[in-house]
Amino acid sequence: MIKVRQLTKHFRVHTKEPGLKGSIQSLFRRQWLDKVALDDVSLDVGPGEILGLIGSNGAGKTTLVKTLTGILHPTSGTVEVLGRVPWERSDDFRRQIALIMGQKAQLWWDLPASDCFLLLREIYQIPKAQFVETLDYLVEHLQVRDQLNIQIRRLSLGERMKMELIAALLHRPKVVYLDEPTIGLDLGAQRAIREFLLQYRAEHQPAMILTSHYMEDIQSLCKRIVIMTQGRVVYDGSLERVVNDYATHRVILAGLKGDPGTVAFHPELGEVVAATPEQIRVRVPRAKTADAASFLLAHYPVADITIEEEDISAIIEKLQRKPVA
Repeated sequence: MIKVRQLTKHFRVHTKEPGLKGSIQSLFRRQWLDKVALDDVSLDVGPGEILGLIGSNGAGKTTLVKTLTGILHPTSGTVEVLGRVPWERSDDFRRQIALIMGQKAQLWWDLPASDCFLLLREIYQIPKAQFVETLDYLVEHLQVRDQLNIQIRRLSLGERMKMELIAALLHRPKVVYLDEPTIGLDLGAQRAIREFLLQYRAEHQPAMILTSHYMEDIQSLCKRIVIMTQGRVVYDGSLERVVNDYATHRVILAGLKGDPGTVAFHPELGEVVAATPEQIRVRVPRAKTADAASFLLAHYPVADITIEEEDISAIIEKLQRKPVA
């Protein structure tokens, strides 16, 4: 559904010296700086797949999404979405995609959601029977039927985000872009939206690209991730492979049934991260996990023991800091 090959995007940015002198000088002799937002990006996304797009601010995530939707024109490279070139912006193409941005609203602030949806029906020329069926499905699954006739500005942030989702999915798009869809939401609203997206993907099989700074979003929704740094892709693969290939350590948490006294953990097996009379937390190399667990069981009054993988967000931060070749 989505094919990206050697995509690049350059911006020319006007620079000036600080202060009044610099402002006056820039009127007559401007200086420009070329910035690379996307650098030789290639990827594919198939139907029913949710691709997690990860990177720090300025890594190129939003620029990539805007290029895939046709908002931006690339400097070079090729893009096909549903067999079409996005920046040609044909009506047939735009009827088959949806862009949901957690920080930008598309609904009319002073209208109730029900009126907004009727306007969108006219914009997308959705047949009445299809509109009624789709709206009923979305309202029921997002549990917002009682809020349909309330002005958008009077809804809570979580309710507004659910209405934004309904607005984006009313025309049954085949490709959905989700740019920070849960930003600022409470934990309950985040969980509800994640559960809905998983169910919607399972039943309708759209291709989805998700950008998020919340690792819970990525872990819950995405089996495959793309990590970007300085406009380039530094990793494209499964979340599972990130853990297997880049998680060099594990964490062993041992609950204690008595005070261990002055027993010291063996320094060659790992390091103690935290220790109390009730538990000890040890970070150990993956290859020494079994030896470290055996040492704890032999030398500490262990009541229970848990072995955890390294925090996925810490692993991804390391990959984001990886030098770009």
